[in-house]
Amino acid sequence: MRYALKVQYRGKNYAGSQIQFQDDEPIKEPTIQHELEKALSTLIFGDTENNNRQFKTVFSGRTDKGVNSKGQVVHFDTDKDIVASKFVYQLNEILPDDISVSDLKQVDDCFHAQKSAKRRHYRFEFINRKCKNAFDGDLMRVKYPTDEKRMQKSLNYLLGEHDFSSFKSSGTLNPSKVCFIESAKVQKLGDRVIIDIVGNRFLYNMVRTIVGTLLEIEGHNLEPEHMLKVLEAKDRKKAGQTVSPYGLTLIEVTY
Repeated sequence: MRYALKVQYRGKNYAGSQIQFQDDEPIKEPTIQHELEKALSTLIFGDTENNNRQFKTVFSGRTDKGVNSKGQVVHFDTDKDIVASKFVYQLNEILPDDISVSDLKQVDDCFHAQKSAKRRHYRFEFINRKCKNAFDGDLMRVKYPTDEKRMQKSLNYLLGEHDFSSFKSSGTLNPSKVCFIESAKVQKLGDRVIIDIVGNRFLYNMVRTIVGTLLEIEGHNLEPEHMLKVLEAKDRKKAGQTVSPYGLTLIEVTY
């Protein structure tokens, strides 16, 4: 039987959501996947010794170190019957405090957390204020003023299906470059700026590089059309910096 979990986590203390390998051996860094598989194995098999790879979990997508989630979807297979409410409660008691499961349901065997996903919703939030505040936490602080209308105009150039090579990290091995952005919206709530982007898929570091380009436009008072020029260039060197992962959250994955 196949089950799907909705997982929430704070990424600060983890080297990304998924276990990474080097020479076919897992890199010994803390990940969300490692903690989740360890907790699932403990709960299902009662194994506390060799439980980190008892069975495989499949994530809807990888998030980097520092990136949070409110709606990561993970599937796994087991031949054991699961009572959802009881299982979720017990699983949350085992998981570290910065990881939790908000939902569990049985799904069809053909369901795939990554391949079946139709859209993903990411949110990036930063502080727009000159002086720091003790309650800013890990959020990035932008000291110069930003204009909500200008930023929205810049983001509008990204809507639709495009080759997003300019916003793709040079370190990724995935050759696919085309994504469809369904919506991209910015709002300012006091001194907080919230950017919501929804698309069918995202390239490695794509959202953080889009935000970096947006801030480059604002910081240097460039025309919003600069975003279009960067997009059409299909050249990573034309885009802005990849900003801090703190403030980026995977909000929802829909199927």
